[in-house]
Amino acid sequence: MKDIMGLKDIAFPNLGLYLENIPQGFYVGNLFIHFYGCLIAIGVISGIYMAAHVAKKTGQNPDIYWDFYPYAVIFSIIGARIYYVVFQWKEFEGDLLSIFNLRQGGIAIYGAVIGAFITLFTFCKIKKQNALLMGDTAMPGLILGQVIGRWGNFFNREVFGGYTDSLLAMRIPIDMVRDRSDITAEISAHITEGTNYIQVHPTFFYESALNLLVLILMLVYTKHKKFDGEICLLYLGGYGIIRFFVEGMRTDQLMLSGTNIPVSQLVGIVCFVGAVVADVVIRMVLKKKKVGENPKTEENQI
Repeated sequence: MKDIMGLKDIAFPNLGLYLENIPQGFYVGNLFIHFYGCLIAIGVISGIYMAAHVAKKTGQNPDIYWDFYPYAVIFSIIGARIYYVVFQWKEFEGDLLSIFNLRQGGIAIYGAVIGAFITLFTFCKIKKQNALLMGDTAMPGLILGQVIGRWGNFFNREVFGGYTDSLLAMRIPIDMVRDRSDITAEISAHITEGTNYIQVHPTFFYESALNLLVLILMLVYTKHKKFDGEICLLYLGGYGIIRFFVEGMRTDQLMLSGTNIPVSQLVGIVCFVGAVVADVVIRMVLKKKKVGENPKTEENQI
């Protein structure tokens, strides 16, 4: 591997991969289009088609989901921005108009998820739909969008972890790192003389790959679910535990005000524990209800 990397190169030395001239986007006239935005858009569109596909497979009307998604996308973006601004307020307090400048980055997936869930329950209340059933149907699309969208971080050279020399270690030229504050003292300590790159955990890839496993589990388990809302719980628990571990590795964490606790790590573990407890409790209630409806009598025990 090269000691001096090209400015736009990305390498995975322990896999023997050296990728040259990876751009962050492309120009359309004088407008620069970021691959990050393109992948988010592809993720959203793929998520819509996935939800419509699951709806058709489960005997629902796919048109309901096409009606729902424009609202979900709009309010998810708003939620993602609000979440980021709230926990990164010092970045915006001196220039409030910058809150509306999304081209400079600054969105958080948990804000998008919160926005999507609020939109879902509001939509179902107005349209008189089963919110839990719609949630189960939409969740595979949501996590598919995350699987795809995370690769925008690859092109942006962001959302990475600390130093590593593991199999999947990734090298990025220092001058291409979007936010220099993401380069921790530990990472800097491993920058050897005569090189111009950092070597880090590709946490965006870890999250994308693990989300793909959750998506597969969702699709396999859907026809075996015990109650409406169980796929929602699978998403909350599955993504929650993934984010808990991945967030602990990242160097760009949003911290809970006045603490050293990463907000998304806290939210992740709360979602995981809450989802597991809710699933167990609901299953126990349903089992008890079933036993109550079919009591064993001496007659049917003979």
